[in-house]
Amino acid sequence: MLPAVLLAQGNELTTGQTVDTNSNWIAGQLFDHGIEVLRVVTVPDDLDQLVEVLTDAAGRAPIVISTGGLGPTRDDLTAQAVARALGRPLALHADAMEQVETRYRSMGRVMPEINRKQAILPQGCTVLENRWGTAPGFSVEVAGTHMYFLPGVPREMRKLMTHGVLPHLRDTFALQTPRRRIVRVIGLGESNIETRLSGLEIPGMQIGFRTKMPENQVKLRFEASVPEADIANAVEQVRARIGWRAFGVDTGDLSEVVGHALAERQQTVALAESCTAGRLAAWLGETPGASRYLIEGVVVYADAAKTRTCGVSEEMIVAHGSVSEPVARQLAEGIRQRAETTWGVGITGIAGPGGATPDKPVGTVHIAVAGPQGTLHRRIYLPGDRKRVQALSSAAALAMLFRAVAHPRS
Repeated sequence: MLPAVLLAQGNELTTGQTVDTNSNWIAGQLFDHGIEVLRVVTVPDDLDQLVEVLTDAAGRAPIVISTGGLGPTRDDLTAQAVARALGRPLALHADAMEQVETRYRSMGRVMPEINRKQAILPQGCTVLENRWGTAPGFSVEVAGTHMYFLPGVPREMRKLMTHGVLPHLRDTFALQTPRRRIVRVIGLGESNIETRLSGLEIPGMQIGFRTKMPENQVKLRFEASVPEADIANAVEQVRARIGWRAFGVDTGDLSEVVGHALAERQQTVALAESCTAGRLAAWLGETPGASRYLIEGVVVYADAAKTRTCGVSEEMIVAHGSVSEPVARQLAEGIRQRAETTWGVGITGIAGPGGATPDKPVGTVHIAVAGPQGTLHRRIYLPGDRKRVQALSSAAALAMLFRAVAHPRS
């Protein structure tokens, strides 16, 4: 892959006041175009350090992209640093000056004299038109290295990357864009997935992993020369090794996939949630059109609510406790009967920090899914704080529902 170096500058980054989302986004765009980021360097607003980093970056990769430092204030030092690092004196750039003045005129304002600084750039640079802000970007080429300097404002940076930098890179390096498939997995950790995929080697394919709670993603990257049929075959091999927990390829999240599966089968679901406090209903309801399959959801924390709403037996609660398999089963069956749906889901557990007992620690959760073929149950233990337990309980319940709906024989 073609290598690149990213620079992010600003005291707000090195002091932790602002998160560098720019480099993350740029790296993703470059990767999609077959360009590998060797390193990301964050630098404060210090001229000497900027010069040092720029000089080093120019010798490491044929592509350098920098964000920030193009404003009109004293701490905006990019142009000065480039001039010193590359030995290119600063001068007023007519095209850049026109851009800044035009931008202010479009806002019905007179350009402050201080903004003249934004048009003073290294000699021989190429101005990158910024139609979305006042700071023009610019690029320079030195000894085969193409260096691009973009505003730090995320919206402006993304526009300049999309309309200026990426097209130039495609033309300059005759890039052949690789293709990518994302296999989304629920309920398996990275180490488990890696074990299942061990030994799977396909020419032209690279495998990577990404955790995006509550799921894990297998990132398959294929060289542009790999035929589409081979890509499809590789994806199927990955899914076969992972099993039903590989719930989608280049799809939405689990709630969207479950919703699609229910709608496709003209099935419906109702939910009775205790420890998750309605999180599962909210998650399923995020997808447009959820009313086709999500009929009802209740939050039943109190034992009396479990009995009144879902018909949970008081004797059952006394005998086994509200956090138990029998209660979870009755929640699922009761809400299904009440709402007259295809499926019913019941969740009861201890999210913490209080409420634990020696045999039922915080994180103990019972989930049940009631359906046409009977009721399934699962007991899980989830370490972590209250929010984590609630989020992962919702995911575990939705995974059970997905399996029951889409993979009943697995």
